[in-house]
Amino acid sequence: MEEIQEHTIDSKYIQQHLANERTYLAWIRTSITIIGVGFLITNLHFATLTANIEMGDFLARIIGLTSIIVGILTLLMATFSYFKKGKDINHQTFTFPKLLIIFLSFLILLIFLVFGGYYLFAWALI
Repeated sequence: MEEIQEHTIDSKYIQQHLANERTYLAWIRTSITIIGVGFLITNLHFATLTANIEMGDFLARIIGLTSIIVGILTLLMATFSYFKKGKDINHQTFTFPKLLIIFLSFLILLIFLVFGGYYLFAWALI
């Protein structure tokens, strides 16, 4: 005999839930990339410069640490957002997460500004 399965509320909005999952996975890749870029910049700095310059060392460490923190925050916010969106999809109360996007954009901009400051400082020494 065939067993009859009930349709869940999730199955009613399967396309939206699958899109939500793809978005979550994209945020995971983004968080890994942010951490990787910080790690790369820090390692390149300490592997290529023979002179011990305190300001350059400080900026490289700040970039690395900030990248790790922003990567972890991105992962945490993406996970929170994934579950909130899933609930909102089922209740048909989805709203665009403006504050999340603004906050993450600000943090990534901060990394870029410090990175730009690092390069301006490094070029001034050449």
